[in-house]
Amino acid sequence: MQYDIKDIMQKENVSAAAALERLKSGNSKYINSTTCCGDISPEKRIFTSQNGQNPYAVIVACSDSRVIPECIFSAGIGDLFVVRVAGNVIDNHQLGSIEYAVEHLGCRLVVVLGHTLCGAVGASLKQNGGFVKYITDEIRSAVGDERDLVKASILNVNRSVAKIQRLIQNAEGLQIIGALYRTESGVVDFDLNV
Repeated sequence: MQYDIKDIMQKENVSAAAALERLKSGNSKYINSTTCCGDISPEKRIFTSQNGQNPYAVIVACSDSRVIPECIFSAGIGDLFVVRVAGNVIDNHQLGSIEYAVEHLGCRLVVVLGHTLCGAVGASLKQNGGFVKYITDEIRSAVGDERDLVKASILNVNRSVAKIQRLIQNAEGLQIIGALYRTESGVVDFDLNV
């Protein structure tokens, strides 16, 4: 398969609005797909190996194996800068990754992508020990007394968004938003209300 270099190369510093439209369009494709439809071609691998990455958005997602940001947004190699951690919680490691993508790669959209049926959110409603306690305690701080798992997931996303907004320097045109992936339908809701 032959590719024109314009098809492979991304424009630098895609605006937050343009990046959000690409995510929404990609999610629309994904909902009815049976395979991941992003560009993972040998040509794209070679191009990004030789020319570096130029992702159009940062996605902070849960580590849940049902949540695959590149597929959910019909993205391929070099399209998204994905940061994954159970419960999509934010600590210094995640902030450092986001800051790198914003300052060094020119990303202008950061999306915290929560999801329905989140095991980490569910676990936060119970007492936990071990290292998972660091995650569930953070989520518990976000959800308070909320027991509805969808509402709790949204509250958790909103807390992570607020934390990023407070701690990442506001680069020109930077937008930080939350979204909720519905594991049952594949739809991503970008309008989060509790």
